[in-house]
Amino acid sequence: MQRSLKDKARDLLKAERGAVVKPRGGRTAVCLAYPNTYYVGMSSLGFQTVYRIINDRDDALAERAFIPEDAGTPPTAPIITVESQTPVSEFEIVAFSLSFENDYANIARLLKLARIPPLAEHRGDVYPLLIAGGIAASFNPEPISPFFDAILIGEAEEALPEFLDAYESHKLNLDRRGLLMKLAEVPGVYVPALYTPSYNGDGTLDGLTPSPGLPARVKRRCVTDLDRYPAHSVIATPNTEFGGMYMTELSRGCGRHCRFCMAGYLYLPPRTRGLDVVSEDILKGVKLTGKVGLVGAAVSDYPHITGLVERFGDTSVDFTASSLRADSLTPELAGLVAKGNRSAAIAPEAGSERLRRVINKNITGEEILGAVRTLIEAGILNVKLYFMVGLPTETDADVEAIVALAKKAKEVMLTSAKKKGRIGRLTLSVNCFIPKPWTPFQWEAMEPVDALNAKLRYIKKALKGEPNVAVIHDVPKWAWLQGALARGDRRLAQVILAASENGEDWKAAFKGSGLDMDFYAGRVRAADELFPWDFIDTGVKKSYLLKELERAHHEKPTPPCKVGNCKTCGVC
Repeated sequence: MQRSLKDKARDLLKAERGAVVKPRGGRTAVCLAYPNTYYVGMSSLGFQTVYRIINDRDDALAERAFIPEDAGTPPTAPIITVESQTPVSEFEIVAFSLSFENDYANIARLLKLARIPPLAEHRGDVYPLLIAGGIAASFNPEPISPFFDAILIGEAEEALPEFLDAYESHKLNLDRRGLLMKLAEVPGVYVPALYTPSYNGDGTLDGLTPSPGLPARVKRRCVTDLDRYPAHSVIATPNTEFGGMYMTELSRGCGRHCRFCMAGYLYLPPRTRGLDVVSEDILKGVKLTGKVGLVGAAVSDYPHITGLVERFGDTSVDFTASSLRADSLTPELAGLVAKGNRSAAIAPEAGSERLRRVINKNITGEEILGAVRTLIEAGILNVKLYFMVGLPTETDADVEAIVALAKKAKEVMLTSAKKKGRIGRLTLSVNCFIPKPWTPFQWEAMEPVDALNAKLRYIKKALKGEPNVAVIHDVPKWAWLQGALARGDRRLAQVILAASENGEDWKAAFKGSGLDMDFYAGRVRAADELFPWDFIDTGVKKSYLLKELERAHHEKPTPPCKVGNCKTCGVC
């Protein structure tokens, strides 16, 4: 007998620790929606942070909703929240947390399952106010903007409380449009219906015109003092990718200027949390789960990492790290991560030093191999190396260098592992390079699918006979779709909507909408082209990114940020 949505929600709630269940009692009721399954959504630290921000308020409550695991066929009842099993459509606000472009079709799917019209123009005052936030909504909201009444650009810690304050002040005395006008006055709030795009004859963007009284550019919100705002797991559950792990954020942003990395530029300037604040969070995590995940753009770059090792190195706490850089990994940090962990990852990104200079990943082959050795000798059994194919200026020799580096890394692992009498596995995770907004490579074309497939086949074939070596990779045709959605304009909403209705046949959705995926993914942009995301003011100068693109093609390095002492990119 098929179990009901309510039974499934109650089972999820019973398995959790830390969920907040509030009575309505006149509070602003927010449904926090993640456009994927519970298993995926509850792995997001940002999603849990927004949940805490809302529930910390006396005048508001947040409950969670996800795409049902068995949503292949529409359920007979509308989807409901985990906390109170209330239909999503009965909330005042439905707030989407958007992390990945590949979830865009799920926005429309979730809304249809909730019995809410996906497009804002089809909703009246009787439906909830739909808002969005998260990194995907912040770097380029235009492809999904027709679905939402308002989009929060940047970090939520300050912007979301101000948004809720404005909503509380005006929700009872204004109609929907009047309310949106007031919400648009909150810094960082973008109201798509109040901005009108126009296009050139060649399909490129001509302009985005704001309604009278609104700014031409929306400023990205950025928290200056991370210590003021907690960023750690709120809810522990075994029903997620991290299996009940308590996550805590060490830092936000990265000053290394890797030229492919959108998060590295969107979260500038780099900021860190104090050692005492992080230590308090870790102690909370020990009580909640006993296993702590350290989160940051590069955990080994955390300036207080030595102090963290000194405080917790001799304890029974199991740590894991989201990312490690080969040139800043120490034996002490490797030892900390090795406790309770059999695996760790390093990201060379490219096989050759020449291509690493192009992308400003300034680490040498010896540093990469040294980091592998350090991990194995610390007790790590399995090592994963992250690479990309299709990077700008990449040649066959650069792809061959991935194989050569992998073979050298395996030899290092074998030599170090023999001392311990056990041999682990080396895994290559190879992904397709996708040009992203707010990076120096936002002007570049994505490499054709056939070429990407050929490079992946070469790597797999070259390493097929190597014992204890595995190759995993993404699917180029889906990477291409992500590339199109990442740099798309508002017209792509009709493609997303069509894909949500046809079983995600994206090729048919593009064709039916009269739009060309190649135009968005496979085209080199002119230096002076106006991008759909240019209306966002991140603080990073577009001229700076263009200069970085030139430096990439000349293989020139860019040094790490000197926060507060540099005016090069514009953020400081």
